[in-house]
Amino acid sequence: MFDNLTERLTQSLKKIRGQGRLTESNVQDTLREVRMALLEADVALPVVKDFIEHVKTRALGQEVQSSLTPGQALVKIVNEELIAIMGSAHERLSLATQPPAVILMAGLQGAGKTTTVAKLARWLKDNERKSVVVASADIYRPAAIDQLQTLAAEVGADFFPSDPTQNPVDIARNAVEYGRKKYKDVVIIDTAGRLHIDDEMMEEIRQIHSAINPIETLFVVDSMTGQDAANTAKAFGDALTLTGVVLTKTDGDARGGAALSVRHITGKPIKFLGVGEKTAALERFHPDRIASRILGMGDVLSLIEEAERKIDKTKAEKLVKKIQKGKSFDLNDYRDQLLQLKNLGGVAAMFDKLPGMANVPQHVKEKVNDKEMIQQIAIINSMTKQERAFPDVINNSRKQRIAKGAGTDMQNINRLLKQYDQMQKMMKKFKKGNLMNMLRGMKGNLGRGMPF
Repeated sequence: MFDNLTERLTQSLKKIRGQGRLTESNVQDTLREVRMALLEADVALPVVKDFIEHVKTRALGQEVQSSLTPGQALVKIVNEELIAIMGSAHERLSLATQPPAVILMAGLQGAGKTTTVAKLARWLKDNERKSVVVASADIYRPAAIDQLQTLAAEVGADFFPSDPTQNPVDIARNAVEYGRKKYKDVVIIDTAGRLHIDDEMMEEIRQIHSAINPIETLFVVDSMTGQDAANTAKAFGDALTLTGVVLTKTDGDARGGAALSVRHITGKPIKFLGVGEKTAALERFHPDRIASRILGMGDVLSLIEEAERKIDKTKAEKLVKKIQKGKSFDLNDYRDQLLQLKNLGGVAAMFDKLPGMANVPQHVKEKVNDKEMIQQIAIINSMTKQERAFPDVINNSRKQRIAKGAGTDMQNINRLLKQYDQMQKMMKKFKKGNLMNMLRGMKGNLGRGMPF
């Protein structure tokens, strides 16, 4: 997400960062480039106009003129204004009500609404320790109810059964009553989507809203539609009381126009980002962290939070003790690190969260391929216990056997062993065998053009 915008903005601001003095001329030149970068990112024009005006006013005021580093002060202003247009602070879900807290999900067809229901159920279960029941009031889309039932089983949420012959309002009302009887903390209601907002759709969801009185009404919208996402959310919000927005498919959105436009146009906060297809791929929306990503400064806080949730702490501690005792880092350990990295979404998923990644050349980024990580796991799995524990025994005949077992060639075996050797040296240097050190090493390798 934000790849194109990050590249353009960092280039524009880099030119002025080293300036000893800011003038109206060089500020205007820089802001002209920033304006073009935002428009190319499909940020809504009213948002761009307000943003540029605010930055210009502050940049030419005493705030910057009195600074010892005016160029850096301008970057700080841009960062603060990016945060301001996205909502200043993360807004949490409101669950403070007599259980069950009811969440109504709305959105157009194809936005990923049903998947988001399952993702949210999993997020509430894993992060808020809530018991969740989900129900589908979508009686129009073929297999919509079956899809939600399957996803509910996958994420461990209770599923309230419904049928296409039922009335959507009755389904929603009965689901809430079921949640109350079963002492559930949260009930999430999925509703029907349409290809566009129409009177029939709005009337149905208004009736559902009136019947169940949800504490949260979230609009799910595809971020890849750019500023149209914000306009659609506004049109929907004008007809129904929304409490927030969930942006989906942000992992495929290189522009970021929706994230920068939604709050300004709708007045509603973005509460979550869908960052992948898996049910765990849902992140809380933090405007300050997103602004940091946009300016190429990474998002280490989110990365650490994700690592805290997903990394096997027992294995990590065992590896630390092993390395500290002077024992060698073997291929079993290397595979464990790869598996934990895979569990975090892979290298590509963490690119925009690592500081300095904006400075990595595009052609190097394009070489990063999580398929190679999966292939390396397969290669190690094709080895014997002895080979994993004592990689030095791997000669050419063994390499041929391993390559055949993993469905690859000798070149990839050699590449893995070379990268393992570099990782082993790094582990010896740090004496702390954990994933965060592995990530730092990978960042360094990227700069040298390594494919992984």
